[in-house]
Amino acid sequence: MATSTADTDRDAGIIPGEWHVRYNYSVGKVAGKYFEGLKARKILATKCSKSGLTYLPPRAYCERSFAECDAWVEAGQEGVIEAATIVSAQFENLPKPPYCIAYVRLDGVSTAMVNFVKEFDMSDLQAASLRVKLGTRVKVKWIDKPEGRATDFYYVLA
Repeated sequence: MATSTADTDRDAGIIPGEWHVRYNYSVGKVAGKYFEGLKARKILATKCSKSGLTYLPPRAYCERSFAECDAWVEAGQEGVIEAATIVSAQFENLPKPPYCIAYVRLDGVSTAMVNFVKEFDMSDLQAASLRVKLGTRVKVKWIDKPEGRATDFYYVLA
């Protein structure tokens, strides 16, 4: 009797499966204002007047003072890389590798936000990783028609 791959996987303690879920996510007041700003090519951050910290992605409450973030500021269109990686493996629903993702602290903001770094040569992974090292300056680049989504902009080397 022949054994199937599913039987072999089950015998090894692995149960293969897939789960596809469609959903609607309510962004709420704070994220809603952030996404509306993206449509106008503005990256909006929240600020806590008590601690002086500015948050991106925006937060409703300050992580330091626990007070409500009570102001909005527009983040700069440039910033510095605080952490980055170049992905060389293929993952479902993500770009064909190699691609780069980085946490960038935009000018005028206290925290970093992740997004793709595009438009530079990644054919030599070691050389490319040196180009996106800690402290590297980047610029925000917008897609042609922003829709109020996280993918409306990405980073490019400055």
